[in-house]
Amino acid sequence: MADVITANRLADGVVVFQTLDAGWSEDFNCAAVLPDAQATKTALTRAAEDAERNLIVDAYAFPVEARNGHVVPKALREAIRAAGPTVRRDLGKQAQGLAPRSGPTAAPEADHVSL
Repeated sequence: MADVITANRLADGVVVFQTLDAGWSEDFNCAAVLPDAQATKTALTRAAEDAERNLIVDAYAFPVEARNGHVVPKALREAIRAAGPTVRRDLGKQAQGLAPRSGPTAAPEADHVSL
């Protein structure tokens, strides 16, 4: 199962994803997709080093899957963290084009939320 590493940037609390060059990006689509448990373990070790340097907090891995030709989070919680607020699509990462390209948050929706 493939994984992605996520954390929160310590400076402002924004959700970030570990990239192939072991950096961090707000854009889920730039996240390194880790193919196996060993790659995930190595990436989490690098994330722990960034936490020690006070760059990020609360790093963890979560599973992703291929859907419609794109990598997307398997869990709704991670899809929301990757896309931003669920109440208004004109806010957060989905408004900036940084949300996952497919998945629960990519489906066409009305511009309102029914309560």
